[in-house]
Amino acid sequence: MFSKAVSYGAFWDFAIPESVVENQRWVLSAMQKHGQDLVKMLWRILGNEQDVCDAYQDTFLQLAHFKGGQKPAHVKAYVFRTANNVAISMLRRRISEKKRLSRPKMDQEITHSPATELDAKYLQETLRIYITQLPEHLRNVLTLRDLAEMSYSRIGRILGISPGTARVYRCKAIQLLAVWMNKED
Repeated sequence: MFSKAVSYGAFWDFAIPESVVENQRWVLSAMQKHGQDLVKMLWRILGNEQDVCDAYQDTFLQLAHFKGGQKPAHVKAYVFRTANNVAISMLRRRISEKKRLSRPKMDQEITHSPATELDAKYLQETLRIYITQLPEHLRNVLTLRDLAEMSYSRIGRILGISPGTARVYRCKAIQLLAVWMNKED
């Protein structure tokens, strides 16, 4: 990929004089000046040649169409920020696509019948009852971590224990709840 980026320079030297409209030469100049560094950055972010090529192309298309073809005040900053945003968008799409494809078909086909809703409510109520039966120190950590979504260090400060102790307490609480819930079955 890097060798391809280097070889483009010679190509553009021959292509610029006659094939480009005068007011768009600055786009090709920006490609020559920043292209190789841009490819390196995109390669580090995306790690896939096809994605790098797509992001590179999208970046310079956005540059060429910036405010109707006007040149931005800071071309290098615009190019690198745009490329970064394009790459992050590509990664987000890739992650959401993986999540969508990895969902089991059973989850998509489950219907919300009264029986499944009753089972879910029964499980929730059983879990709530068991949480109230936990020793106070385990219940406090579990509540702060899972319901209040606090960090272990913050829980430790609130309860006057170390973050490591808070982790151990939560682990013990989960293990105890799992044993109790399995007895229900």
